[in-house]
Amino acid sequence: MMVDYSLYLVTDGTPRILGDRSLEEVVRSAIEGGVTLVQYRDKHAETAVMTRTANALRSSCDLHSIPLIINDRVDVALASNAHGVHLGQTDMDPLVARRILGPAAIIGVTVSSCTEAREAVNAGADYLGIGTVFATPTKEDANSILGIAGVREILECLSVVERTHSGRKVPTVAIGGVNIKNVQRVMYMAQAERKKLNGVAVVSAVMAAEDPKFAAQTLRRLIKGRPAFIAASPEKEEQAVQLTRQVPDIIRELGQKHPLCHNMTNLVVQNFAANVALAM
Repeated sequence: MMVDYSLYLVTDGTPRILGDRSLEEVVRSAIEGGVTLVQYRDKHAETAVMTRTANALRSSCDLHSIPLIINDRVDVALASNAHGVHLGQTDMDPLVARRILGPAAIIGVTVSSCTEAREAVNAGADYLGIGTVFATPTKEDANSILGIAGVREILECLSVVERTHSGRKVPTVAIGGVNIKNVQRVMYMAQAERKKLNGVAVVSAVMAAEDPKFAAQTLRRLIKGRPAFIAASPEKEEQAVQLTRQVPDIIRELGQKHPLCHNMTNLVVQNFAANVALAM
């Protein structure tokens, strides 16, 4: 199954998030709004309850050809015939989970450092959840907050691992405090030179929304759209690239012809302007 990681919904069934709605109702609405992947997460429910809920969610996901992933519980993934499992750093070893679930299962791993990312890739993880990006009440055991810079650092490490060791591209999603207000900033500013995020994982941004379908639609639009803070059009960006490529030839010609340069500057940029003048 081809997996679209762009908008990954992680469930939260607590009354604080759901209110008087059912988990299945909210997830169905989110799927209709464009969620591309669903992870069923419940740290407190009994196995029988989790299995029944997972079966109900699986039916909704199957109607839209969306994978259902179970958080932590390999046994529930097996019992519900889910598409895979997501593992934290203190959960089952990914290699063991692979032996139990089989080669077709989707196995994701949460990572918060370059070391954890390398180990997860070497263990055969199908995707990585990088976080926690921002502080969030839905993840009380977060060891550290990475911020966007921390996500970018891990992506940079992964790009090296992919080029020099694993030989395969491992999809990544950012998780932790991602919402409508910051999703474009996370997607755009976290990208490393050779690797970018494949999507984001959201919890309360959809699960707690008054209209989960509309929230999912809005997130999908923002993820696929061009950030408003990038003012230049693609055409202008290409013009800037072409101009940059001409700089060495322009400087070389200036050095050969020795034109009179009138250098106007101020105290803020005087060193930069002086270096430019010297280069010419």
